[in-house]
Amino acid sequence: MSAVQYLGHSTVLVDLDGTQLVTDPMLRRRVGHLLRAQPIAALGEIDGVLVSHAHRDHLDLPSIARFEPAIPVVLPRGLGRLLKRRERVIEVDVGNEVEIDGLTVRATEAVHDGKRPGGRASGPALGYEIRGSKRIYFAGDTDLFPAMEGLVEDLDVALIPIWGWGPSLGRGKHLDPAGAAEAVRMLRPRIAVPIHWGTYRPLHHGPRARFLREPAEAFVREAEARAPDVEVRVLQPGETLQL
Repeated sequence: MSAVQYLGHSTVLVDLDGTQLVTDPMLRRRVGHLLRAQPIAALGEIDGVLVSHAHRDHLDLPSIARFEPAIPVVLPRGLGRLLKRRERVIEVDVGNEVEIDGLTVRATEAVHDGKRPGGRASGPALGYEIRGSKRIYFAGDTDLFPAMEGLVEDLDVALIPIWGWGPSLGRGKHLDPAGAAEAVRMLRPRIAVPIHWGTYRPLHHGPRARFLREPAEAFVREAEARAPDVEVRVLQPGETLQL
């Protein structure tokens, strides 16, 4: 049986055909002034890591260091120099495909700033199509772009960012709930799962802050209006959707 588990922020555990991939692992309880709304469950055996871009809340070196050095890490071209202690670092550009334990991973376009803060490395922002018995699209961080229309054929699940890490989206190009719903309309998946919300809060905000729940509620409303044929499944951090 295959499943996706939303671990919080942009981190999703994709279990497809017996292979387990984790996206943008951000596993720490506290990152600077940000605190996880709830602790993360321990991960089992992982077969690969997919990194969408260089921003520190997506390419988190301490989180990646938790995985065995031999596990492949796929990331945008130009960022491999940040992972010098890894044994299998695979840099990709848009359109490149990688095989991981029977699954095909294709790098897709994303519209977002891919520079690492501090200037240590730079690469494009990417999304990923994960292809096996199901087709799953992980958008990473992105704004809308024309090629989203039919980006992944016969798409089963779209993992779509809808927010940031606090009361606002922050800088750069992101999808808000309305933009994420428009992305779902363009992608036409069978199921849409909102990600990049409800996980980290600044320390001066309490655990019941409205921004930890309201983006998902707004996304459900917008998706019902723009893509009524798509099933929306809202997962709280830690929850799993069986496919």
